[in-house]
Amino acid sequence: MGVVSGQVLVAYLAVVTVLMLTPGPDMLFVLASGVRSGSRAGFVAAVGVAGGETIHLLAAAAGLAALFQSAPLLYDLVRFVGAAYLLWLGVQYLRTRGGQQAVDGRGGAPSTRRAFWRGLITNVLNPKMALFTIALLPQFVDPSRGQVPAQFLVLGACFVALEIMVDGTVGLAAGRLRCALARRRRAARGLDLASGSVFVGLAAKLALTR
Repeated sequence: MGVVSGQVLVAYLAVVTVLMLTPGPDMLFVLASGVRSGSRAGFVAAVGVAGGETIHLLAAAAGLAALFQSAPLLYDLVRFVGAAYLLWLGVQYLRTRGGQQAVDGRGGAPSTRRAFWRGLITNVLNPKMALFTIALLPQFVDPSRGQVPAQFLVLGACFVALEIMVDGTVGLAAGRLRCALARRRRAARGLDLASGSVFVGLAAKLALTR
């Protein structure tokens, strides 16, 4: 007998796939990162986002995510810190002159590392992801099968893998766009403005909605 039944796993994968394909904050972040710094940075940003989601999954398995439900002040604190971080990123991008990124659209090691950490931090500082995780996974966990932590682990691993596949593809495609337009200074500047605007918009959404 598997940790998770085949029928439940198929249903779970179907639900998660639909959710992943629906544009949300994580996908928009990865899209903006790829447009800003190239394919490699876009893909690594998706890996960073998945790393942040892994932290949320582990917290949910440990019951820590329930703190946000019982401590509204903590929820708001993390939410506003995350919004401030996104706003800071957006302002930095809006102030950048077009063409400063590598013209091959791939980005160097420093930009790649930044993309990973920014993706991870942005996801971790979004408390809605913790609440989403604690609301979604238990619906597919069957206590009667036992090994509840193992079920969380299997479902969480599937979630992270799909997130890297979907958002990573978006990041790669966005980087290709950057590569195609990078040699055109006006177009490159437009991409920087678009990326900065996405981050500012995400900051406003995170700060103003609960």
